[in-house]
Amino acid sequence: MKAKTNDLATHARDLALRFTLQPSVTGSASEAQFADWLAGELMGFDKIWTTPIPGGAHARKNLFALRKGTSNATVVLTGHFDVVPVDDYGALPAFDAEALLAATIARLKATGENPLALADFESGDFLPGRGLLDMKAGLAAGLAAINAYQGEATLLFLAVADEENGSAGARAAIPDLKQAAKEHGLDIKLVINLDAIADLGDGAAARVITYGSIGKQLLTAFVVGQETHAGYSAQGANAAYIAAELVTEFELSPQLAEIMGNERTAAPTVLYAKDLKQVYNVTTPASAFVYWNTLQYQRGPAEVLATSLEMARTALDRAEARLNRKIALITVADLLQKCAPEPLAQMAQTLSADATLDVPEKIKRLTQHAWALSGLTEPTVVIGFGSIPYPAVLMQDTKLRSLIEKAVSPLGVGSLNYFAGISDMSCFGEAAGSLDAVAANTPGWGILFEMHEPAGYPTINLGPWGRDYHHWLERLHAPYAFETLPRALLAVIEAVAR
Repeated sequence: MKAKTNDLATHARDLALRFTLQPSVTGSASEAQFADWLAGELMGFDKIWTTPIPGGAHARKNLFALRKGTSNATVVLTGHFDVVPVDDYGALPAFDAEALLAATIARLKATGENPLALADFESGDFLPGRGLLDMKAGLAAGLAAINAYQGEATLLFLAVADEENGSAGARAAIPDLKQAAKEHGLDIKLVINLDAIADLGDGAAARVITYGSIGKQLLTAFVVGQETHAGYSAQGANAAYIAAELVTEFELSPQLAEIMGNERTAAPTVLYAKDLKQVYNVTTPASAFVYWNTLQYQRGPAEVLATSLEMARTALDRAEARLNRKIALITVADLLQKCAPEPLAQMAQTLSADATLDVPEKIKRLTQHAWALSGLTEPTVVIGFGSIPYPAVLMQDTKLRSLIEKAVSPLGVGSLNYFAGISDMSCFGEAAGSLDAVAANTPGWGILFEMHEPAGYPTINLGPWGRDYHHWLERLHAPYAFETLPRALLAVIEAVAR
């Protein structure tokens, strides 16, 4: 930055508050401006450059800043600079942490609405501000550590956009990072993601390194029944009923949850379940669409799909017994094989240009279009995927993990296998399984969004902790973020660079 202090904690705090003062709400013009603003603030790097991010209403960019050491052994420190919207703050100064602190304490005293938050703020250990916790304090700690580092390793700082939406920044950064490694002769030993972890307790559960990140697949079911007049309901196959059997089978099913040691993924839950009738009449629904959130530790998309087909078949056995008719079960890949590719690609291009629709809605419409083109007519359930995938990633090098754990343990930093939230680690880390199965079973793959295989680098998360991110009471535990975290990052860099 333009001024460098010998006091690591003061430097980290100064950077964090300055970053937070810059609005960068996901999808806004301020998000698009942030990378150039930050590039103008950095000093002491051998090369600073930005790279474009495809898509979006504004011309967004990622920022790279390289500090060459005497060794090509390289540690990448990365994180996102976009933040969620600030509507929940009302008239409060959402981006000014110091002004917001006094205003927030006054409001909480007046309303009595959150005693824990009031106690946190009055303790002097917590600071508020949209994006301070999630995750500009992490970016600041990373830069403070880079500025303080005196060793031989090469350090690369990578700040990305759009993590709060679809990780367009990190997805776009995958080939750019590999290209940078090739151009500058970088031997990337480790990627450190600097994202925040929440804890409602004393912070022990959040003062940790995670050596992987949870994966996510949005599983879909397009349901086609046989419509009939409600007065003759037994003569048809109500798509809404068939969908209900699927929802019953999948909801909170342990078959699609995973356990690893003391860590457990949340079981799947339905996020959308609607028939596709547009108006009221007494004809039963001809079709329906359902999608579920599924989380993984070690399962790849192919295994998620195989398990889902088994579960769907169980649900359809019940539906067939009640309806007294057969219901076919196929995958999206099966459906797409029955369609001419050109009309589907044209429809995908049209949908891709529509900024009013989210990715699952676009995939729903494209699946309907594929069905119309397929010539299929019998009651059928089509299983596939409905959004941008987040592969589960986990560091595979146990010796490297031991080195890192030993380096940070004197600072009171613990370890977990998985970052519990969806994160950009899925773009940089070592993935469980390939994306082939999800690519084959996602309509519009490569058109609705751009997706690369994960970069495959050893990746950890080491960032700040606090409470209530994505809420107007978002707050950062300042002593850990400014005093401990930069020191922990330095310890990791030094351990990896030896």
